[in-house]
Amino acid sequence: MNSRIKKIATGMFERFRHRKITEAELSQAESKAKNLGSYVGDFKLLIAMCKDAITGKFKMNSWNLSIIIGTIIYVVSPIDAIPDFIAVGGWLDDVAIVAYAIRKLSEEIERYKLERLGWQVNK
Repeated sequence: MNSRIKKIATGMFERFRHRKITEAELSQAESKAKNLGSYVGDFKLLIAMCKDAITGKFKMNSWNLSIIIGTIIYVVSPIDAIPDFIAVGGWLDDVAIVAYAIRKLSEEIERYKLERLGWQVNK
């Protein structure tokens, strides 16, 4: 990942560390997921993790939750590093942020799959 995306991601996650996310933002995220190419499933999993953490069905630390919330808000926001109305490029930064979040949360995602979804994860 280039340093520009990493700097954006780190700043964004710190900014959203204590922010609450609304049901409307979660719904909007679900509708925008289709624009994320091969990351659609990963992004939907982050949305599910967020919902389950908010409702208390899944426990995670506040930093990891802030990464998820920041990622969701970044994707739903029309104004980000490359605005979404710019063909193709507008979604490339969103994909990069989702990919960064997936890498940062790999252990948390694995735990979620095992605990909440009952999936077998090969190590």
